[in-house]
Amino acid sequence: MDMVMKLGATSGVVIFSKSSCCISHSIETLIRSFGANPIIYELDTHPNGKQMEKALMELGCHPSVPAIFIGKELVGGANEIMSLNVRGKLKQLLIRANAIWV
Repeated sequence: MDMVMKLGATSGVVIFSKSSCCISHSIETLIRSFGANPIIYELDTHPNGKQMEKALMELGCHPSVPAIFIGKELVGGANEIMSLNVRGKLKQLLIRANAIWV
């Protein structure tokens, strides 16, 4: 769990994903559309992917991917990101995390 939290704090936006997950790809595309450049960890190709997936599940991510950290904090998965976007709060969260500039 510590490894995932440390990796999640390395950038303004960090996404834990799987290369075969279309929802993960959609979330990445949405975040990039604001101008952010997230760090992506593909769990199915990462050497420690299984351990990271287990840690994400222990943190409450069900399903384990996508899991999104913004501003060094776990925001959640696709549902949380889409909800923030629909309510117009995702952009502000990205700005506060210094992931984008206006």
